[in-house]
Amino acid sequence: MRPSFMLLLLTLVMVNSVMVCNGNKLLKMKYYRKTCSSVESIVRDITWRKVAENSSFAPKLLRLHYHDCFVRGCDGSILLDSTDDQNKDNEKAAGPNRSLSGYEFIDEIKAKLEEECPGVVSCADILALAARDAVSYQFRRPMWKVFTGRKDGRVSLSSEASANMPSASSNLTTLLTKFEFHGLDMMDLVTLSGAHTIGSTRCVLLSRRLYNFTGRGDTDPALDPVYANTLRKICPNPSSPATRVEMDPRSSSTFDSHYFRTVNQHKGMFVSDAALLTDQQAAQMARVLENPFVFFARFAQSMRKMNEIITLADGEGEVRKNCRVVN
Repeated sequence: MRPSFMLLLLTLVMVNSVMVCNGNKLLKMKYYRKTCSSVESIVRDITWRKVAENSSFAPKLLRLHYHDCFVRGCDGSILLDSTDDQNKDNEKAAGPNRSLSGYEFIDEIKAKLEEECPGVVSCADILALAARDAVSYQFRRPMWKVFTGRKDGRVSLSSEASANMPSASSNLTTLLTKFEFHGLDMMDLVTLSGAHTIGSTRCVLLSRRLYNFTGRGDTDPALDPVYANTLRKICPNPSSPATRVEMDPRSSSTFDSHYFRTVNQHKGMFVSDAALLTDQQAAQMARVLENPFVFFARFAQSMRKMNEIITLADGEGEVRKNCRVVN
């Protein structure tokens, strides 16, 4: 093993042992200790029950949280419905967000918390906790720390979601630019891409990569040709909007490091997955993250950084009574 590769491995292994103080001073561990002490157990119990009934809730909630945090920070703005007088063209209407789901699940948790602690727990905190607990159900323990105390934003704009969300068709330069805008680095980018280890995607999102990558009826050369043939059998051209394919073949229902093995075999589902191999540093990280212990430790660190992206200043925002509308 080369010295630089060993150094990276040691850095990734040790990252979870560094101090775990909160980088965002507006958030705290056990923020609701005195005002709603049961919040984390209520969110966990409902989430685990739902994921036990249907494992697809885990990737849905993880993706919902991810899409929330990359627009105006983790402020629950993705949850807002459009109304006649405000948020008419909201984040839900943006192209990257039209396939998101799981909103009714957040509504259920919010309703229960309003019964227990009316007007106390923000929708943004509910989403951050539920995303963590959905992934954690498989392990029966919290997989990362979630500091709480977020406030709910009052603004939700489709234009901001379209501009700020990293795309599945983005190259590494574009991805890194959007991550760095939120204080995330290359290591976070590579690690958080590992969220693609669970869930499925629609075939229509793969059509260009499989059938017309450069506009000449060709396939993306970065995709393993044998795997490309397999995908074409699952996703014929034209593809049905209802047909879905596993993002991490034969491992899409289990949160693990198998995604990185898939990427390193040139079987990543999206252009953004294949982009990880176009940079020497990112490719080296992807190889190290095949180790499940390294991946779990690093994912916990990167998720904690991401779900602490806050743009609302102290005293701004609100605690919505209904997650779909501002008060």
